[in-house]
Amino acid sequence: MFRSLHMKLVLIMTLLIVSLMTVVGAFLINSVVSFYLHDFYDKMWEVFSQDTDFVNDLRSATENETNGAERLADILDSYTGTLGVDGRNRNYYVLDGHTAQVLASSDAQSAQKALTITENLATALNGEDGYHSDVSATYMDVAFPIQRGGQDYIIYIYDTRQTVSDLNSSLIELIIRALFFGLVISILLSFLLSKTMITPIERLTEGAERVAEGDFTHKITVASQDEIGVLTGTFNAMARQLQETLEEVENERNKLNTLFLHMTDGVVAFSRDGTVIHANPAAEEMLGRSIPLGGYVDYDSLFQNIAPLSQVLEVESDGYLEGVLARDDRILELLLAPYDKERQGGVLVVIHDVTEQHKTEEMRREFVANVSHELRTPLTNIRSYAETLVDSAGDLPPEMEKRFLGVILNESDRMTHIVQDLLTLSRFDSGHSELKLAPFSFSEAVRDVYNAILMEAQRHDHTVSLYTEPDIPDIMGDRERIVQVMMNVVSNAIKYTPDGGKIDISAGQNGNRVWMEVADNGIGIPAADRPRIFERFYRVDKARSRESGGTGLGLSIAKEIIDRHHGVITLVDRPGPGLTVRIELLVEGPGHGTV
Repeated sequence: MFRSLHMKLVLIMTLLIVSLMTVVGAFLINSVVSFYLHDFYDKMWEVFSQDTDFVNDLRSATENETNGAERLADILDSYTGTLGVDGRNRNYYVLDGHTAQVLASSDAQSAQKALTITENLATALNGEDGYHSDVSATYMDVAFPIQRGGQDYIIYIYDTRQTVSDLNSSLIELIIRALFFGLVISILLSFLLSKTMITPIERLTEGAERVAEGDFTHKITVASQDEIGVLTGTFNAMARQLQETLEEVENERNKLNTLFLHMTDGVVAFSRDGTVIHANPAAEEMLGRSIPLGGYVDYDSLFQNIAPLSQVLEVESDGYLEGVLARDDRILELLLAPYDKERQGGVLVVIHDVTEQHKTEEMRREFVANVSHELRTPLTNIRSYAETLVDSAGDLPPEMEKRFLGVILNESDRMTHIVQDLLTLSRFDSGHSELKLAPFSFSEAVRDVYNAILMEAQRHDHTVSLYTEPDIPDIMGDRERIVQVMMNVVSNAIKYTPDGGKIDISAGQNGNRVWMEVADNGIGIPAADRPRIFERFYRVDKARSRESGGTGLGLSIAKEIIDRHHGVITLVDRPGPGLTVRIELLVEGPGHGTV
């Protein structure tokens, strides 16, 4: 009930009025009592100390006076000064000066009563004036010793303070009435004041609730220029600034979410207790498992073997730990670093898939080793035969010298072919080898290759057949490069088919593509080696390849040329011994789709 600001203001105003009227009432009552006390004693002092005629009348006895007490009573009754206050509330007594016995009184009934010896009366019995006042007493009294006609008397004035009590009652009644009306007025004013104060506060509350719900468009009207008005204006400015800040934060969050969602590196964020608070799809794909937020997957289940969570949290703010995680056929590089250490942040793990880099590095090492080996072998042969010729100059038969020189020449040609093939691949890799595109007859190119290798095939007793579909269209491409690929494929078929083998060359059209197939019944390629057959320097049987004079780069160059024409070169699966190589090219040439 009293949580409402309305009721609090009403209660405060009520307590204020009650407290104020209580203080004022107490002050008035005390003032009235004090006033009447001082007025009583001042008047008594004035009568009995300053009015000398009156005092002399009290002390002067007449001749043949038989009852001084009655005479004193008559004088007191006839006194016209300030003694009686209408004679209603102040009684006088004429007492015996030694025994305090009542001899005469303004009240005939009280004359028969014995008086209580008060402090003032006791003082008068000792012959002194009794003027002592007692605020807490229920009466007021003074006692004056009087000697008349040789007798000692005491004039005792006694007031019951009834007038003061009546006046206090009236004051209390008046104060209660004033308090009632004051309470009514204060309640009305408090409601009015609270309404004035609470209405803008309620608007502020409504505005704060809307801001809490995300509605920043509502603007609170500034109805005054006081402190509440200033607060309202400040609130509007705060809401506007908060909206701008939240928009900036939302934009940054959207950018980060987009970055995390589409970045190729995996990112997983953990709290200090190891709970997952963020994981992007790349991380789930690399680790091969789902990573729910706040679920059963935590840091220990993912990266405990790399580095304990406590160890990562102790890393300096600008430092990090590295680790490598082998997952299936992947190699993952991990960077583990703490974030926001000042605010007791957690750990961020960045996952980078370095599988291709490792493969590339392995291929690079293998490539360098192969190149070194391929060049060292002919160089060794050339040096050996040349040293033999030098050491045995003039001693060798002419036919042996001729044979040695032939070996040197063949090895030099082999080195030249290796260097030329390497230069060709280097130009392809650097993008400096441009295709010379022009329309040409695909069927004629196939037939020219057939005619070119026919004599070489016959030296090995191979049977070579050619079949081309009719009406094969001309294609757009680099004829010299494509013929180079055809020659390489057919030459491999001749080299790797035992003498007396069979080689079939065919060509045709399939939609917007043309194709050529070279099939032989030679040694073929095992299934395990087929995925790598187009890698540089890769050979199935290295010894036999060297015997046939191969460099291990022919099929790599062929694939580069076909890829640049947006075509494909594949090994066709078929039953039986041998190998079938298929080449497909776009009729309209590169830049018009893919095969």
